[in-house]
Amino acid sequence: MMASGPDIGGLRRWLPFLRWLPVQTPRSLRADAVAALTGAVLVVPQGVAYALLAGLPPEYGLYTAIVPAMLAALFGSSRQMVSGPTAALSIALFATLQPFAGAGTSEFISLALTLTFLAGCFQLLLGLVRMGALIDLVSHSVVTGFTAGAALIIATSQLAYALGLESLQADGFLATGSQLLAHLDETQLSALLIAAGTCASCLAFKRWLPRWPGMLITLVAASLLAHLLDPRHVEILRIAAIPTQLPPLSAPDFSLETLRMLTPGAIALGLLGLVEALAIARAFAARAGQRLDSNQEFIGQGLSNIGGAFFSGYLSSGSFTRSGLNVGAGARSPLAAALSALFLIPMLMLAAPLLHYVPMPAMAGMLLLVAFNLVDRHAIHEVLATSRSETAVMLLTFVGTLLLQLEFAIYLGVLASLVLYLRRTTRPPVVECALVEAPEEIRQVVKEHACTVVRIDGSLFFGACESVGQRLDRFERENLVVLAAGINFIDLSGIHLLKRQARLCHARGGTLYLAWAKPDVSARLKRAGVFGNDPDKPTAITI
Repeated sequence: MMASGPDIGGLRRWLPFLRWLPVQTPRSLRADAVAALTGAVLVVPQGVAYALLAGLPPEYGLYTAIVPAMLAALFGSSRQMVSGPTAALSIALFATLQPFAGAGTSEFISLALTLTFLAGCFQLLLGLVRMGALIDLVSHSVVTGFTAGAALIIATSQLAYALGLESLQADGFLATGSQLLAHLDETQLSALLIAAGTCASCLAFKRWLPRWPGMLITLVAASLLAHLLDPRHVEILRIAAIPTQLPPLSAPDFSLETLRMLTPGAIALGLLGLVEALAIARAFAARAGQRLDSNQEFIGQGLSNIGGAFFSGYLSSGSFTRSGLNVGAGARSPLAAALSALFLIPMLMLAAPLLHYVPMPAMAGMLLLVAFNLVDRHAIHEVLATSRSETAVMLLTFVGTLLLQLEFAIYLGVLASLVLYLRRTTRPPVVECALVEAPEEIRQVVKEHACTVVRIDGSLFFGACESVGQRLDRFERENLVVLAAGINFIDLSGIHLLKRQARLCHARGGTLYLAWAKPDVSARLKRAGVFGNDPDKPTAITI
């Protein structure tokens, strides 16, 4: 019996659902079931819309909300988040694969499954090697710029359906926009009426009846209106017929040429999926006071995409809309997300034949609202108002999203963020302090030796030494006191810098003093033989 404890603990580490599944009560199970049913109703129109956005047949959006959502719930760490198809990943997948195959073709579907598998492998690998902190490299400004650019791409891709035009075969945002302008005179008023009515109805439900399945009711009403305006299905385009079946088994393409072609995009989209999932999971965990395990969330997202690739699912991540609905409906545990995926199976069997009557202008209207909501106007205003460097990163990512392949736009934003970070860390402030700001022991040294007092607010490492050295050289007094409270780290190059500055002060007939060094910095200086025994008092640097 004594040996079972460690075994159970090990199982809980690899099977996190063992932490919450055994403690379910009839009350929590009932709450999770109600929340699950509500989420399953919402995902039907959302899944269809996002699949169309990804360039895939509509049933793939529903397939992605079954097996991937269940795996993410069972193996993730968030108790509130619901995974499945998302708008940002759908448009990113479409933009990544568009140069290689036509949307909706069997080749496109095969590439989508392979891309999903590779992204899942990348996410799982990051989780297994405990690289949860890697997600912090993608700054908030990068995500804000990317989502704003993706929203604009979504809007332009759906305007053709909203206006009743034929699907535009254009590659890229600019080409699509120019074709839209060229065909504006062919707008169908009936399609425009349905799209506008869909937008208005969804907004009305959100404003006055937020707990109602507004999207589903709107699609039913739009289908009836389309039937009245076009009973023969000639003028208004409808959704393609959806097969009534469970998610079929599928196999990604493992040829070396395909793997080589898709790996760069898979890494970028895998990273984007993790950013999206972690941002949502952290937001809801903070509200609930839950401690989130980023590495376990990486593992859950990775397994969901790997499993989804073999059950006709495409790239999935956390959904803010469905997660918010899940919490609002009273979900108590990840069981709600798992049950929602199960409840979707009978709904898929019942709803599939009816989706053929849903007009594409109605789906376009919904996706235009999705695009509008993707733009985080508060975050954009915050970035513009607080930081010019973050503004530059956001704008660079936004423009890159519109003009480049989406994976390169993400790489560009991350690279710009790292460059700005390195620029800040390699140029730490070196500030001259007034005598009144210094403590008594430093004032005595300054009065006795006529010293200049400076403060270094940053680490002294190889990348910062040149910048710090140039600014220290400007202080031409013989004696110099360096307040080191702001130096969190010093490497060998930093030690050499202090020795060089000490030699310069000695050549002028003075001394370089160091005060307030932190314990780690003080220990390194002692080992190098350049520092005294009391880091709190000004100590002369040994040449």
